[in-house]
Amino acid sequence: MDDEGASAVPGAGPASQLLLGLARLGQAVRIDARRNAGVHNLSPLQADIVGHLGSAQVPLRQGELVEALASTAPTVSDAVKALRRKELLVVSADPGDARVLRLALSDAGRAEAARLAEVSPTLAGAVDALGEEDFAAMLRGTVALMRELQQRRAIPVSRMCVTCRFFVPDAHPAATGRPHHCNFVDAPFGDAALRVSCPDHQPREV
Repeated sequence: MDDEGASAVPGAGPASQLLLGLARLGQAVRIDARRNAGVHNLSPLQADIVGHLGSAQVPLRQGELVEALASTAPTVSDAVKALRRKELLVVSADPGDARVLRLALSDAGRAEAARLAEVSPTLAGAVDALGEEDFAAMLRGTVALMRELQQRRAIPVSRMCVTCRFFVPDAHPAATGRPHHCNFVDAPFGDAALRVSCPDHQPREV
């Protein structure tokens, strides 16, 4: 990153400014989540669990939720108990170990996951205010940062295009505006269509 000229500008350096901006955006998302608690009065962690189970293809162990959400076992356990009381989860025994429980959404839980998947008008309006190029650049930069942090084991692994075996970067001329290719759907796409969480993701073999 080029710091040329940064010393002439008041305040912390470019890296600190970027991280502060990202923190402010995260704050906006958290505030919006608290306002979007719904009839079940979900906490942000409960909403994250419902959303994660909603995008999962199979029931998950509680330990898998702990890892995916970068939380702690006691905290997730309390949230799961609350969701079970709200009848948003169904529990089944793990076929490989009867002592381990697998969690999935009930019908009410799936309805709640669908509600949570809808972006609020406030956040949607803010995103829509970005120009096409700015949106694509921001999404591309977000994916790059997430991948770097994942490699440094600073955040949980996410099901992103750039870690998927179906993703072929720069497979087409940049002038087309859709330089990448997804072999799962056999279609080209651009930076604005990059996924940070895809239900069809399959990890690329290293």
